[in-house]
Amino acid sequence: MFINSTNASHTPIRAVIIDLDGTMLDTLPDFHVAINAMRGQFGYAPITREQIALMIGKGSENLIRSVLALELDAASIEQRFDEAMAFYQGHYLAINGDHSALYDGVIDGLEAMKAQGLRLACVTNKPIAFATPLLAQKGLAPYFEIVYGGDSLPRKKPDPMPMLQVCADFDLAPAQVVAIGDSSNDAEAARAAGCFVLTVPYGYNHGRAIHETDSDGIVSSLLEAANLIRSHNNDAN
Repeated sequence: MFINSTNASHTPIRAVIIDLDGTMLDTLPDFHVAINAMRGQFGYAPITREQIALMIGKGSENLIRSVLALELDAASIEQRFDEAMAFYQGHYLAINGDHSALYDGVIDGLEAMKAQGLRLACVTNKPIAFATPLLAQKGLAPYFEIVYGGDSLPRKKPDPMPMLQVCADFDLAPAQVVAIGDSSNDAEAARAAGCFVLTVPYGYNHGRAIHETDSDGIVSSLLEAANLIRSHNNDAN
């Protein structure tokens, strides 16, 4: 049974929805390179990884506006937004995955989940054109039946729509699904959908401690999450 669960405690878990940035991959170095390359085209000074870490997780549109807000007022941001987005996307696609790395326990965790017969989906706010090749490059693509990016559906996390879409795709009730992520976006989306939610403490979460986020438990890795799901399902059967 999950630690702080508000869901039906005896419902077996049949599927897992997993976030990408900050949960499976440390992609902050990729963001750092692409963002500063974009800033350089405008003649702006580079910014630090720590600054960027506070901005990522809510989609590319929010990221670019946050980066531009370091120099520009609201009206000027909108004037330069399209150009900045095009620069950023070009730079990101050129280096996508080159500087990112898997977190410990990711492959072992995915293998353990598959061994339990769990169905897996990746739901990220990263654009699908970035997410799909990144999953393939890092050897993660074969584990996932479904991948949704931040632009795959009309609304992205923290809206519950992507979570509910996965539940519908798998023909499962939300109480049979657990979402795993590193931020309040993941937790809020899962909670609103009626899914279980587990959080990892090593991601970004907009600079806030993950302990402030409402979840059913904090796990140190995807492997620990897999073991917790196994224990939950053993109790439920």
